[in-house]
Amino acid sequence: MVKLDRYDRAIVRTLQQNGRITNSELAQQVSLSESACLRRVRALEECGFIEGYTALINQQRAGCPVSVFVTITLERQEQAFLMEFEQAVRQVPEVMECYLMSGEYDYLLRVVLADTADFERLHSQHLTRLPHVARVQSRFALRTVQKAREVPVR
Repeated sequence: MVKLDRYDRAIVRTLQQNGRITNSELAQQVSLSESACLRRVRALEECGFIEGYTALINQQRAGCPVSVFVTITLERQEQAFLMEFEQAVRQVPEVMECYLMSGEYDYLLRVVLADTADFERLHSQHLTRLPHVARVQSRFALRTVQKAREVPVR
């Protein structure tokens, strides 16, 4: 875990709200000189605390308004099976997130799609063909109530 002081926390909070802010504006908002601010941002990037910068895309406007949560159970939980599954699932572009889970199933996926027909295609052509899959269960999200984009920084 990286130790952050109040300036680092302010930098991270600000960058999470606006990753396109200039260093000059960022320095002003967090009350640092431009050079000190830039050094801190670079240090946060180099240590891996800041992983990168990206644009947030509107899922609806991108033609993928449907979110489906899919649970996957593998035949066995052998390390080789897990590794093969994880390598293959990374190749499915509709999979936005994939988590190895504890409990009654092995993986939880969040996939985005155009509609139920698109899910049927994904299910038959990709999900059931992933290595070592024993069971696939899906749950369609009716609407998004909360979707945080900022990690709490303490």
